[in-house]
Amino acid sequence: MNLFAIFADHVRDAVRQLGTEGVLPDGLDVARVVVEPPRDASHGDLATNAAMVLAKDARMKPRDLADKLAEKLGAVAGVARVDVAGPGFINIALDLAYWPRVLAATLASGADFGRSALGTAAKVNVEYVSANPTGPMHVGHCRGAVFGDALANLLAFAGYDVTREYYINDAGAQVDVLARSAYLRYREVLGEAITIPEGLYPGDYLVPVGKALVVKYANTLLDKPEADWLPLVRAVAIDAMMGMIRTDLAALNIRFDTYFSERTLHARSGGNASIIDRLLDDMRARDLVYQGSLPPPKGAPVEDWEDREQTLFRATGFGDEIDRPLVKSDGTYTYFAADIAYHKDKFDRGFKQMIDVWGADHGGYIKRMQAAVKAATAGEGSLDVEICQLVRLLRNGEPVKMSKRSGTFVTLRDVVDEVGVDPVRFMMLYRKNDAVLDFDLAKVIEQSRDNPVFYVQYAHARASSILRNAQEAFPDMPQDPAAFAAADLARLDDEGEIGLVKLIAAYPRLIEQAAGAREPHRVAFYLYDLASALHGQWSRGKDRPHLRFIIEDDRNLTYARLALVHAVALIIASGLSILGVDAPKEMR
Repeated sequence: MNLFAIFADHVRDAVRQLGTEGVLPDGLDVARVVVEPPRDASHGDLATNAAMVLAKDARMKPRDLADKLAEKLGAVAGVARVDVAGPGFINIALDLAYWPRVLAATLASGADFGRSALGTAAKVNVEYVSANPTGPMHVGHCRGAVFGDALANLLAFAGYDVTREYYINDAGAQVDVLARSAYLRYREVLGEAITIPEGLYPGDYLVPVGKALVVKYANTLLDKPEADWLPLVRAVAIDAMMGMIRTDLAALNIRFDTYFSERTLHARSGGNASIIDRLLDDMRARDLVYQGSLPPPKGAPVEDWEDREQTLFRATGFGDEIDRPLVKSDGTYTYFAADIAYHKDKFDRGFKQMIDVWGADHGGYIKRMQAAVKAATAGEGSLDVEICQLVRLLRNGEPVKMSKRSGTFVTLRDVVDEVGVDPVRFMMLYRKNDAVLDFDLAKVIEQSRDNPVFYVQYAHARASSILRNAQEAFPDMPQDPAAFAAADLARLDDEGEIGLVKLIAAYPRLIEQAAGAREPHRVAFYLYDLASALHGQWSRGKDRPHLRFIIEDDRNLTYARLALVHAVALIIASGLSILGVDAPKEMR
């Protein structure tokens, strides 16, 4: 039951009625009409902009149109009052008798309350993490991993057909650096004293790779030239790194539907063209690729500018600042060419909607990639890029030193092993993804209101405790939350109880808003507010016994309040599931 969607339909019906009566022109476009919570709760429960957005086409003053709509909306069942404010905003207050309907619908829906058909089962590809397979993932990767996974959960809950994808960057210079670093560890295992030069990876995570190479090849690689041993070592090293990455992601409860190898884009066998070859042939046929030269950059240097004639993509025709090179001076393809082919491959697999989650250092790449997707898919595909900003790792406010294992950074696994998966996932989402996040290892395990993950999980545990205590007081109490939909919910007339129901009613709209904006942090914020309301009502009962959830000499009132507790627990569990966080029934 989406209260706001229901009243949006009522508003549209009112517009149609006025059209039928000749007060308004027929067929007014109501696409921009929204129903949302008023900015000031004292103004009512719902607000609509209908009069403001329709006035011009209706050829009426917004205030006059608002008065006409208010008259119609006032006749809707459950509406207690309709007010017109300012130049034409319409505020709606609901009768107290309306809220039991919301609560009953929540309990009847159970874990599906808030689930939406917004996505209309449209296929969407969410690609996230995609860390280079050159070492363990660091805490920055952790944020992108959690954000991408929660976004995928959110979109699935909102009705999209979601595929989670990891792009393995296993072609190019960085994996050759990995192979050379692993080869040094191989020589070390065979007894040679080594020095790791600058530019290679120094972390001791490559020691097991060196041992694996010895097991597989003994000492036979020592006498081979680099051209012979490099592909052999590279394959073993990439497999080992991806195994480590999968294990680290599993520690965060993250698993992918698809792992896509960049090398497959470049692969040619039996004289056949590669995926990138075919893409460029197609783009040439559509005059999207040409031979030309780029003007020298103005101001700051452009990293991919070369003073020569080269193969260029007409990016400026699709909103980019300059055309972009596709082939390097040595004849190999640029990363950009591979990225275009990769996204075209996604489109060819049926994904018209693509979402990429990138790190903070990739912001300058967005416009060209969106231009390329538009061009490669003839305008049928769309790419949404979500940037995850940096994570500052602290302990009691002080910066945390780097990991010895990685050699250069704090690993994802270091953090998960120290504080646990739930604090990591929740706190990585308790700030908008494009804002820098301070993650304090000491604060996230505090048992206090100042620690949001504890506060929200404790609310679910508290609800579970209330229900256990109620079972002792009323042994014949039903176990199924849906059974409480038949309770006398009109008994819930305290302002704190009504406030909780109103928060519950906001959940379906919250899901659709968060999914549409690609902002799972909204779910985390909402859960904190809901938890705070439950804790607050529980505390009021300590001071005022008649407000306690369990009134042993009033079964009907107790059942009504337990219905409220069940509903809160259902939604906290639902929201935490979207975030990938456990909803405990007890906390010790």
